Formats: sequence, C-alpha cells, structure tokens
Amino acid sequence: MTFPLTRPGHASDAAETAAPEFPPPAASAGHFVSRRELLWAAGLAAAAVGIMWDAWVEILRLGFVNEELSYVLLAPVMIAWIAWVRRAQLASCRLRGGWVGLVVLAAGWLVYSYGYVADPVLWRAGAVLAAVGAVITALGTDVLLKFAPAFAATVFLIPISPNGRYRLAVPLQNATAQVTQTVCDLLGIYVDRSGNLLSINGVDVTVAEACNGMRMVLTLFLVCYVVAFTLPLRAGLRILLLVAAPVVAIISNVVRLVPTVWLFGHTSATTAERFHDVSGWVMTVAAFLVLMTSFRSLQRLTDSAARPGSVRAPADGDGDQD
Repeated sequence: MTFPLTRPGHASDAAETAAPEFPPPAASAGHFVSRRELLWAAGLAAAAVGIMWDAWVEILRLGFVNEELSYVLLAPVMIAWIAWVRRAQLASCRLRGGWVGLVVLAAGWLVYSYGYVADPVLWRAGAVLAAVGAVITALGTDVLLKFAPAFAATVFLIPISPNGRYRLAVPLQNATAQVTQTVCDLLGIYVDRSGNLLSINGVDVTVAEACNGMRMVLTLFLVCYVVAFTLPLRAGLRILLLVAAPVVAIISNVVRLVPTVWLFGHTSATTAERFHDVSGWVMTVAAFLVLMTSFRSLQRLTDSAARPGSVRAPADGDGDQD
C-alpha cells in the first residue's frame, strides 16, 4: 500500500517545505564578492604595483619632495576612507564584468609603456590605471559602479606635470595679487601692483607658488571630496560642495594675504614670513569649518522644506471608507 505525500487539496505543502532547501543559483555566496575575492584583488593590485614599481617610487618621491604635489600622499587615505564607509555595499555586489578590468589593465600597460619613452605624467598615470584595472578584474563592474567615488579619487595619485602646474599657477597668482590689491585699497592700505608683484612702503612682495592658493585649493577640495561621498548628502549638495570648495579656498587665501602684505610693509620680513606660514594652515582649517557649517545649515533647511510635503498627518475625521 502506498500513501500520498500530501493531503488531498494541499499539494503545495511539500513544495513550500522543500523550497528553502534549494536557493536560486543567483543567491549563492559564490556569485557575490566575498573575502576571498577581496584578497585576490589585493594580490592582483600588489602585483601590478610591483611590476611598475619604478613609477610608484617616483610618485612617492614627488609627493615628499615637492610641497605642491603632496596631495598624492593624502590620496591613499581618502580612497581607503571612502571605500571603508561604503563597505556594506559589497554584500550586494555580484561577480560579473571582470573582463572590463582586463581591458583597463591592458590600457594601463599601454599608457605606462608609451609614457616611459614619451611623457612622465602618462608613465605614472599608466601605473595607477593598471592597479585600478587589477582590482576591477578581481571584483567586477558592480564594485566599480558602487564604489565609483573611490575609483575616481585615484586620479589624485597622479602628480601634475611642472608644465601643467605652471599653466594653473600663473593665472592664479595674477588673480590673487589683483584681488589682494583691491581688498587692501578698500581697507585704506596703499599697495602698488605689477602682475603678481605687490609693493607696500617700498617693499616688494611676490605672490608666488607658496601663496597663490593652489595648495589650499587642492587640500580643501580633497577633504571636501571625502566629505561629499561619505556623508548622506543629496546629489545637488554634493556638486555644490565640490564647486564651492576652491572658491572658498581662494577667498580664504586672500584673507590671509592682506595682513601678510601689511606685515611685510610695516614689520620685519621674518615676522611676516612666519605669519604667512602659520596662517596658511589656520585659514585652511577655518575655510573647511566655515564650509561645513554652511552646508550643514543648508542641508537642514532643505530637509525641513521637504519634510512637510513628504508625510502628511491624517486630519481629524479621516479614516478608511468602504
């Protein structure tokens, strides 16, 4: 005698009971990024760095030797921090599209090889691109998309060429000198200007690389970039923060230069230079605090403006109607 496995009229009971024992293939752990893939990505990236070690040594050397390029030393910290804040998204990243990483890796090798004989900037950029391609090869395109801000920040690992830095520095020096002269005139401080050269009480003050604001602009932009992609901000506020960062940095640099120029004309050069060096870091921190306070206030205003329209409390007498 045989017995039915289910009661009549309840044939679905067995299916419901057996279903959890057979999860769909897409839900299996092997199809998603795990610790094994992270170790594999770290190994491939280390291999790419090792093969192109000469370019990475040059990147580090430039970061330590040239203060204008010291941002490359801050870049690994900001990349790691952005990735760490977004680490929870790894659980939803599927292992697919690794071939894209192979394409990026090959492109990095070509750029590295061409730059070795033609352009040092491309040489160093190729090394960075190859390391990025190695990580994408191991983790796939889901990680590339969900961690896009961290991957985009790898561009800060590439030192600017002297020619490119010169093209940015000269217009910035002239503009900074002109604005500083205008502010001094408004404050009743007579200052003569010729290009990026300011003269006060017969003392010449040159607005050079050390005080053109580029260092402050880069530092503040990098810090604001990290803030923009680690805090839960709306897309519009993120863009506004990144655009406002260099503007606030330039304004803060002018605020620093006005008393510096006055000190050069009325005190010793040692006192003025000491004030110039210390005030650079002070104004960078002050600019960041002002920027963050303003954006926090703006975020509260936008949140409070959106909140009343998003949820409406039921009025008295409202209820479900049949």
